[in-house]
Amino acid sequence: MTIQTEPLAPAGAEWRALGCSVRLVVADPGKLDLCRTRLTAWLDAVDGACSRFRRDSEISTVCRATGPVQISPLLADALAAAIRAARLTDGLVDPTVGAAMAAVGYDRDFELMEPDGAPIRVTLRPVPGWHLVDLERPADGVSGPCILRLREGITLDLGATAKAWAADSAATELAKVAECGVLVALGGDIAVAGQPPLRSDGERCWRITVRDRTDVRTAAGVATEVPQSPAELGPEAEISITDGGLATSGIASRRWLRGGDLLHHILDPRTGLPAATPWRTVSVAAGNCLDANTASTAAILLGVKAPAWLTMHGLPARLVPENGGPIVYTPGWPRDAEVAWA
Repeated sequence: MTIQTEPLAPAGAEWRALGCSVRLVVADPGKLDLCRTRLTAWLDAVDGACSRFRRDSEISTVCRATGPVQISPLLADALAAAIRAARLTDGLVDPTVGAAMAAVGYDRDFELMEPDGAPIRVTLRPVPGWHLVDLERPADGVSGPCILRLREGITLDLGATAKAWAADSAATELAKVAECGVLVALGGDIAVAGQPPLRSDGERCWRITVRDRTDVRTAAGVATEVPQSPAELGPEAEISITDGGLATSGIASRRWLRGGDLLHHILDPRTGLPAATPWRTVSVAAGNCLDANTASTAAILLGVKAPAWLTMHGLPARLVPENGGPIVYTPGWPRDAEVAWA
């Protein structure tokens, strides 16, 4: 006698960490608690090492130091990921934007920022540049100290890459520990590892909704990630992935007013100012979340050149114009994935 059963539905949990929403999904529901405990500890460690907003974080301590300083393997790995992103994008994604971020008002956790403040005076000036970050790591990653040398006055900000790197690292480790498929989403950065869940239609994949998200700021200064209308939500797409990563970068979230000027968190290293871009959001799929995030951020900064650049690198992408024009796709992104508004 053969007994057929429906596949177990994946189990998930949501909470907040690293200043963003966290979503964990595991293919085996019995492994959810184990994975959540481990992911919570990992994100706490990443925050303690990489947060620009905590004076007691390792990266804040390093930026106040003078001369060579030994850093933890965790911070060294996160910084190496940021340097790699800078190298691959010819400096468009640069970890030395910390001082420029503070200058435009992004000097604390986004939830604590004033939504509308007094005018600020900023100077058009390139950021110091990733070439001035000297990181020495042992060849095998474990047999010696990690040494960092920073030019005086440089403030590091790993916000453009740390979440994606952390998501990749977590998904890979949790999939090994739990021996099942795992999805880790940190804000707009999504990493998957292990065998995807089996759907009722017999397909093994992760189904993901890609959407624009607007952080709505109330008069009281409270930030929320719950859009109030379809217009604020923006267009949506539903796609399937089996491995790698998916990232969405954009200017639709994390923006604020200073003296009536609308500012956002993606800075152009060439000017030190919020990027002038035709794109509201850019979503990219890649072999891992870090590469997807690096490409999506670079695309925002590349402006009209982004579709050709993404195509040249063989990256499936979805680019949503800020002006409400037609969505642009690069080869490999399913054009039929768009969800019609009700």
